[in-house]
Amino acid sequence: MEGNIKDLIIIGCGGFGREVVSLVGRINEKRVEWNLLGFLDDNPPNSKVANLNVLGKVTDANKFLNCYFVISLGNPQTKKDVLKNFPSNSQFATLIHPHVEIGDRNRIGFGSIICAGTIITVDTTIGNHVILNLGCTVGHDSFIGDYVSIMPSTNISGEVEIEECVYIGTGTKIINQVKIGRNAILGAGSVVSKSIPDNCTAVGVPAKPIKFHNA
Repeated sequence: MEGNIKDLIIIGCGGFGREVVSLVGRINEKRVEWNLLGFLDDNPPNSKVANLNVLGKVTDANKFLNCYFVISLGNPQTKKDVLKNFPSNSQFATLIHPHVEIGDRNRIGFGSIICAGTIITVDTTIGNHVILNLGCTVGHDSFIGDYVSIMPSTNISGEVEIEECVYIGTGTKIINQVKIGRNAILGAGSVVSKSIPDNCTAVGVPAKPIKFHNA
């Protein structure tokens, strides 16, 4: 493509993949940035999804030179595992819906997807391949590690630390100055008032670990 318009392929053609197609459309309405080529998926429901072609399996990524990718998979560990098959020089898009409010001095990593209605205040760090789904809030000085997936309507207060590969269920509330350990899973509707250890599933009000799992 000529100019600043870049080719883009979405990894994963499930429900969130189709939402990402819509998100890219909203970005292009403001300024045309992306030429959306289609999907890569190991188990697609059809050869065409959301009027776009399924171009092959994830391992076919190396066939698409000079193309950007974004991973529309919700499971953090799956995102991390998928990336092991990508060429080391792969390029990843950062997609931010036009209806996201972002304050000052924030850092957002590559491959991340930030959906409509999300508010990010100031001085936050958001890692690579992070999903911030619809209507989330991120308070000042918070840190969100790589591969984290945060489902809709989650509220993260100030000075929260969320380590790598955490999954946060819909409607979770996290108070200020707590830490969520690596590979943790927070159940939908949880209220996190104390730090959560690595490699556990925590649920409830207040959230407490109910089981531990392998890293």
